[in-house]
Amino acid sequence: MAQIANMARIPELRKRILFALGLLAVYRLGVHVPTPGIDTVALKQFFDTQANTILGVLNLFSGGALSRFSIFALGIMPYISASIIFQLLTVVFPYLEKLNKEGEQGRKKIQQYSRYLTIVLAIVQGFGIATFLQNQNTQGHSLVLEPGLWFKIQTVITLTCGTTFLMWLGEQITERGIGNGISLIIFAGIVAGFPSAISSTMELVRANQMSPLMLLVLVIFMLVVTYFIVFFEQAQRRIPVQYAKRVVGRKMMQGQSTYLPLKINMAGVIPPIFASSLLTFPATLASFSQMEWVRRISDSLNYGGWIFNTVQVLLIVFFAYFYTAVQFNPDDVAENMKKYGGYVPGIRPGKNTSEYIEKVLERLTLIGGVYLAVICTVPVLMQTKAGVSFYFGGTSLLIVVGVALDTMAQIEAHLMNHHYDGFLSSRSSRKLKARRG
Repeated sequence: MAQIANMARIPELRKRILFALGLLAVYRLGVHVPTPGIDTVALKQFFDTQANTILGVLNLFSGGALSRFSIFALGIMPYISASIIFQLLTVVFPYLEKLNKEGEQGRKKIQQYSRYLTIVLAIVQGFGIATFLQNQNTQGHSLVLEPGLWFKIQTVITLTCGTTFLMWLGEQITERGIGNGISLIIFAGIVAGFPSAISSTMELVRANQMSPLMLLVLVIFMLVVTYFIVFFEQAQRRIPVQYAKRVVGRKMMQGQSTYLPLKINMAGVIPPIFASSLLTFPATLASFSQMEWVRRISDSLNYGGWIFNTVQVLLIVFFAYFYTAVQFNPDDVAENMKKYGGYVPGIRPGKNTSEYIEKVLERLTLIGGVYLAVICTVPVLMQTKAGVSFYFGGTSLLIVVGVALDTMAQIEAHLMNHHYDGFLSSRSSRKLKARRG
């Protein structure tokens, strides 16, 4: 309670938190605003049979908006996909690479391009999902009340506007609120589904479709997964750094010993989100494409199949390396250390230091990528192979815990800057400060 009171005493932090909560409330209200032309009863029956499919994953990331076919049915995934594409293109095209190195202004330009591509992807995905739903029926009833071209047009316009609005909400939360806005939107959607998931699980127990022992196993599994997520998200490798004595103006600055903290999972929750976003593309294309090879690829990536799991693991590990390389440049770190008289004991400053840091980072990223792949894949195997149906595991827990830790770290920074004790113990505070460093 004391920590919450401390938050209320800082006007800037209080405004940021209330602003973020207000926009998240707007998002949750929008989830319940339906897109015109859909039979909601038939749609609910259809999605009840799709819980353990790729549509269930899409519905998870949209916070239940897809199963309601609301104005936010596409969620924030088109924006994430656009960001992936431009981060990949930054490595390929010199013009984008130059913009990325220009600092804040260059990154804003790339972000503007990402917004334009988001609209294009939303139009394509909106048309695909409209065509897909128009071709579906449940118990002989069509999901669409009045199929035809007008339904597709109004669906594309509605869903594209919804995604654009969500993109704006996320950017506003990041800029004027607290935490990463895009991640918080996904976080809010997942957390909002927890009460209904708990209720559904208890109904299975009451109907004798799930034994109390299995329920206990699931609870223990969820707690173990949460523990490992917290452990790996806070784990880091500390590289010792020594700074020599140097003269600044007329003062002699004493040498000091510190360390360079490298997180095991420097990419955070981005790799699983990116991987899930890419895995939905074949299903989207197959929903309105008549090409046989497209449908064959979509069928081979059936949710829970060995090809799906293999591709998901490879994508997660790839994006772990890719995103870490984008966010952390060993050459720049080594150059800055050399500029200020810093060096790693036993390693020559400059190129040798850069190579040493890069070697350590590659090993850490491999561990982090494997950890993310295991956390996201094991629950899928339990769902599809062992017949266990549950909501609390893998990607959902990873996003919830990871986003919560990052948001707490930002709140902690505001509290520490104003000399207040934060949410965590002093030892945990030092860890979080080291993570930010």
